[in-house]
Amino acid sequence: MTPEQRDPAVPTATYRLQLQPGFPFGAAADAVPYVASLGVSHLHLSPVLEAVPGSPHGYDVVDHARVREELGGEEGLRELARTAREHGLGLVVDIVPNHMAMSPRHNRALWEVLREGPASPYARWFDIDWEAQGGHVLLPVLGGPFGEEAGRLEADGEVLRYYDHAFPLREGTAGLPLPRLLDAQWYRPVWWRLARTELNYRRFFSISELIGVRVEDPEVFDATHGKILELLREGVIDGLRVDHPDGLADPDGYLRRLHEATGGRWTVVEKILSDGEPLPPSWPVAGTTGYDALRHVDGLFTDPAGFGELLGRYRRFAAPQTDRGGDWDATVRRAAYKVLTHELATEVDRLTRVTSRLCAASPEPALRDRAPWALRTALQELLVRLEVYRPYSSVDAAGVVTEKAADGARLAFAVPEEAGAVDVVRDLVLGRYGDGPEYVEFRTRFAQTASALRAKSVEDTAFYRYVPLLSATEVGGNPGDPAVSPERFHAYCARVQRDWPSTGTVVSTHDTKRSADVRAALHVLTECPERWTDVLAEVTRGGGGAPDAQLAWAAWQTVFGLGPAQDAEERVRGALLKHVREAGLYTSWTEQEPPYEEAVERFVAEGPCGVPGERVAAFRASLEPHIRANAWGAALVHLTMPGVPDVYQGTEHEYRALVDPDNRRAVRFGGEGSGKEAVTRAALRLRARRPAAFGDRASYAPLTAEGPAAAHCLAFARSGEVLTAVTRLSLRLAEAGGWHGTRLALPAGRWADVLEPGREFGGHAPLEELFQRSPVALLERIPD
Repeated sequence: MTPEQRDPAVPTATYRLQLQPGFPFGAAADAVPYVASLGVSHLHLSPVLEAVPGSPHGYDVVDHARVREELGGEEGLRELARTAREHGLGLVVDIVPNHMAMSPRHNRALWEVLREGPASPYARWFDIDWEAQGGHVLLPVLGGPFGEEAGRLEADGEVLRYYDHAFPLREGTAGLPLPRLLDAQWYRPVWWRLARTELNYRRFFSISELIGVRVEDPEVFDATHGKILELLREGVIDGLRVDHPDGLADPDGYLRRLHEATGGRWTVVEKILSDGEPLPPSWPVAGTTGYDALRHVDGLFTDPAGFGELLGRYRRFAAPQTDRGGDWDATVRRAAYKVLTHELATEVDRLTRVTSRLCAASPEPALRDRAPWALRTALQELLVRLEVYRPYSSVDAAGVVTEKAADGARLAFAVPEEAGAVDVVRDLVLGRYGDGPEYVEFRTRFAQTASALRAKSVEDTAFYRYVPLLSATEVGGNPGDPAVSPERFHAYCARVQRDWPSTGTVVSTHDTKRSADVRAALHVLTECPERWTDVLAEVTRGGGGAPDAQLAWAAWQTVFGLGPAQDAEERVRGALLKHVREAGLYTSWTEQEPPYEEAVERFVAEGPCGVPGERVAAFRASLEPHIRANAWGAALVHLTMPGVPDVYQGTEHEYRALVDPDNRRAVRFGGEGSGKEAVTRAALRLRARRPAAFGDRASYAPLTAEGPAAAHCLAFARSGEVLTAVTRLSLRLAEAGGWHGTRLALPAGRWADVLEPGREFGGHAPLEELFQRSPVALLERIPD
């Protein structure tokens, strides 16, 4: 293999397609010629195994042994693979090891467990606490208390029915009177609200419709991965994206087993790393799916001083609805307390039972005489203070369960002696009392609860309560300090190239709350916070009709970021209703307040999507060159920085989407011919043409501009062969009068402009010339 040839085991770039019944394998095959023309090496497919009928995403798997029929079945997938191969593309597939759909009538394994109970050969598949709830699996499916819904439960042969739900009857129980029939089953249908406190199976976060799978069991691993491994062996697929490893009992063990079973195929994990947190070096994976890269790319285009000013103006505008002053860390803690006592109360109960049982039976004197309430309090207080999604070993835990966290946790106790429960829990987390099965179970439950808490309290609550800059409230982001300096970005890229050169990178995904182009517009607000608040004052004069000021701030940023769009009112209304329900301040998913939500809908129609919204649209139009600079700059940096870039469907063009399901709308492939598409095509084709400049053995070299506007240029070279330069904070640059003779010292040799063929540069390139027609530049070294 020559240096310029690609290792087919590692993608040069991937293109994500969202499969669903309206976009099956056949439609994906039709898109292959266009996608191949962009320059990617692999299609990246959302889950392909059998899911709940009609599922728009496929993460609710019901059968791991079958390819989803609604998408075209296994033959459809194989035909897609053949078409892809004909165009030089491989396939990477998303897999879901952590959970399955809690849908007995579609999930055969679960059906058998409900019919046969813990004696079922499938019982080991699911993470069920059979000791709780009298040995019954609690099924939170009833629309109201049992007394009100009992008459709607009906035995039908060997099946119990409730509306469109169907459950198997235990052998020999058909024909019993209803009360006795229900008591005789291995499950108990209950009011859906009881899921908050009584559930006895592990869920995906707080979603009761998804039940945890025990892939740490080798037999379960084999059963749930057989089809995917077969497709890998036969060359139908080439690599994997692993969904939510944080939820697994033993992520390290699972990933080692997967690595061995796949023969070391390229695999990335959807691991959300907190700011500064490393990926566990023991994991045999290529890296993450790329949310850490997203945070660093976005931060480049965020003005730190302007964000500070914007934050102050947000606090004044939205007070007192800024969740007690608009402090990020305090907002997260309050959200965490709310989640632990509401959405995750049942998980805390189970963890408390595990801890109490361990302490009562332990030979360690320090663990004895610990009241369950004290252990619960200690668990909650330490969980709230974790700043990562989960600790992965006692060594890692020592870095996150700090003495500072323990000191804070002790303040919850009025009696100092009772605060000793904090030390007990901390030392159990750190593995200081041993590694017996009961201690491993405790650490496992603690870690799983921690990851669910972090996701629910940060991503699904605090991100909707703390909104000075909506573009900063993104998965893996740090809304309290979103700006990233060029020096910090370069240091991050150097670490990636050294430690995880084949990791995934993203800027838009099926899970981002706003697409990269929407965030690119919002970043500009950090360069003009005073002008933004002047516009807000104008459009909200007289109150503006918003039900609360915090929502108003978020709503106006939403329409500013989205810009002119088809079906804008419907899309903004959907995004803002989700916003207020996730925030949980005035309404929520489970306790909806119709008057408040109706007020939100009226406000959207009359304000952001009404006549006042035209003023915001005009303001956005005046900033269009700077929005474009951010969007193109983020795209080019993403496509040329260390790692394997994943291009989300449609984002090669201007792509403005809000939170799901808006970001999973159908897209048109081809045809637009935009400037952003030209940048994307050029970068992807360059990666394909010169893979050695970007691969595992490539190098990353920061470049520094010289002159008064040097801070507005971010530049780097890859392997001395490719050079990326982008404009950052372009509005501030324009206000300061431009480049003023600032130059970029290029590495030795002559450099050809990839975006504008015919231009060449060498030595010290004046940035006025380099960025004469575009805010970004991509250069390729001309061979000697």
